[in-house]
Amino acid sequence: MNNKVHEKKALTIDGQEVGLKGEKNILEVAKRVKVDIPTFCYHSELSVYGACRMCLVEVEGRGLMPACSTPPEAGMVIKTNSPRILRARKMNLEFYLANHNRDCTTCERNLNCRLQEMSSRMGVDEVRFGERETMVPQDRSNYSLVRDPNKCILCGDCVRTCQEIEGIGVYDFSHRGSRALAEPAFGKDLSEVECVYCGQCSLRCPTAAIIVRSEVEDAWEKVLDPEMFVVAQIAPAVRVAVGEAFNLPPGEITTGKIVAALKKIGFDRVYDTSVSADLTTLEESEEFFRRLTGKAGPLPHFTSCCPSWVIYAERNYPFYLKNLSSARSPQQMFGSVIKNFVTKLEDIPLEKIVSVSIMPCTSKKFEARRPEFSQGDKADVDIVLTAQEIIKMIKQANVDFRELDPVPFDMPLGLGTGAGVLYGVTGGVTEAVLRYAYEKLTGEELSEVEFSAVRGEGFLREAEVEIAGRKIRVAVVFGLANAQQLVKDIREGKRTYDFIEVMNCPQGCIGGGGMPLAYPDREEVMKKRAQGLYSADRLSSLRKAQDNPALKLLYEKWLKEPNSDIAERFLHTEYRSRRRITDEVIRIQEAKESQKVDIAVCVGTSCYLKGSYNILQELVRLAREKGVEDQVSIGATFCLERCSEGPNIRINEEIVTAVNEKNLQEIFEEAVMSKLASA
Repeated sequence: MNNKVHEKKALTIDGQEVGLKGEKNILEVAKRVKVDIPTFCYHSELSVYGACRMCLVEVEGRGLMPACSTPPEAGMVIKTNSPRILRARKMNLEFYLANHNRDCTTCERNLNCRLQEMSSRMGVDEVRFGERETMVPQDRSNYSLVRDPNKCILCGDCVRTCQEIEGIGVYDFSHRGSRALAEPAFGKDLSEVECVYCGQCSLRCPTAAIIVRSEVEDAWEKVLDPEMFVVAQIAPAVRVAVGEAFNLPPGEITTGKIVAALKKIGFDRVYDTSVSADLTTLEESEEFFRRLTGKAGPLPHFTSCCPSWVIYAERNYPFYLKNLSSARSPQQMFGSVIKNFVTKLEDIPLEKIVSVSIMPCTSKKFEARRPEFSQGDKADVDIVLTAQEIIKMIKQANVDFRELDPVPFDMPLGLGTGAGVLYGVTGGVTEAVLRYAYEKLTGEELSEVEFSAVRGEGFLREAEVEIAGRKIRVAVVFGLANAQQLVKDIREGKRTYDFIEVMNCPQGCIGGGGMPLAYPDREEVMKKRAQGLYSADRLSSLRKAQDNPALKLLYEKWLKEPNSDIAERFLHTEYRSRRRITDEVIRIQEAKESQKVDIAVCVGTSCYLKGSYNILQELVRLAREKGVEDQVSIGATFCLERCSEGPNIRINEEIVTAVNEKNLQEIFEEAVMSKLASA
């Protein structure tokens, strides 16, 4: 009887009997017992797609089946390697390579490419199906990413990542057969659509079809120029990931080795971004306190450290821009510190100092180029290198990373606290603020500094913390798709919070688009990176931002106090509604005469929900009624950037806001008919 029960709960893989534990597919069962089945398109955090057919296994009595989409059943007898399977996998690889630009030796992913690795592993020594004949132009329009359709194998990883993790859906499949592409709508460049620069698509792309846009050459040019004084800042998450590229375990803290490597490369000063994370904690906390007491903006208070979340909010939630913290991200705060404080500290002319940040995040490249983070034509952060790029520089410099003796950060801006280090993992900003808020609001020393309620692996974490007799409701969320649902619930009154931390990347910055690839055991790597940062916090002699002596120096010598006028000027910013795609106009009615008035109606989400489509129709009717349809061009556009004041229309070059069906006729008479009459 016991044998029969056992048989019902087990299957056989390569002769090994394996008990079932609720796995969704054969691939998960195999992974649990350390049987490696190759795949391109399977990621545990994404839906099952089953397109690549690399994970084929042979099920007795059923033939070849994809392991990723086949549920395990008791009694199955499965082979993961057989002559038939190997032939099928090898054939599939040849098909992929036939349509793939095979410039491997000069490819950014050379020796770090899943397709290259799989081809070597399967013994593909020739491709019998010719080579790609027609090349599609690369898309280099994006600040953070480069897209090369000639290297795409149509695995769909980018499509599902952007749809399911980001909730945006920049990519989809277009065309058919040999012309099929995974691309943005209508063949647009990434700069023309709603890309938030996060790089999650590149992180999952098994080839070099989507890669990080490199600034390595720019960095080399500056560090090798004896006239330039190059200052680097290293983000918290980077320290637990760079070692992976040099065969060190994920999560191992390699801060001292990274500093040593940068010094060998030629950086003049190397500072810790944890210092500016502590600075962000103080500035953001004080702003939050003003919101709590009604002296500043509305609640809930949203964090603004994540540039992908900020750009998404600017495009989609103009009504929440006043809720976003005005505190700059740690990268941009340190950029301002370097250009406005370190220049004086080191007595270096502004034009001679170069600010370089080393980040886990591709979106930081976009953030550094925002005009509000520049002084004239001088950006606060000149160059943003991802962890992937600094790994490349270390290798190019022939540095033996594993054998390096650790070197400390340069002082006085090299001593961060444990709270600052936690910024690298989702929930860390909230925990740092709570550590500061408790002591600030109660006047008592916080003995137990860890807030376990905001830690964990769930994409949404909620906590209620009582401080000085007041209950503060906090939420931590990662993934923009999850953030979208959270905002929807808040607007519908289903959830209420005081403080909300939003991070784009899964598990926060440790899962950033510029981090080393973590394939295939991504979940395990994320856990170890997070554990590494929590360990770094526990090992820190200082664990609260307010205890950082570097901050005391900055406030004494420069900033005076948190949220002071000078701090507001150099450490804070403002956000505005941003257009989401190009300003092209889709014509509904085209004027035939040379003397004309051009009208564009915004049909972006915010204006559309306020009735702009009806306004568009009414304008066409009015032009017809007034007999001026040959003199008035009318069309739809996608954003006029003033979402909170909509619906908006543009009449020639003038933007008219707060248009509705009641005032439209008056606007038409004054702004259209009068222009035509005077022409």
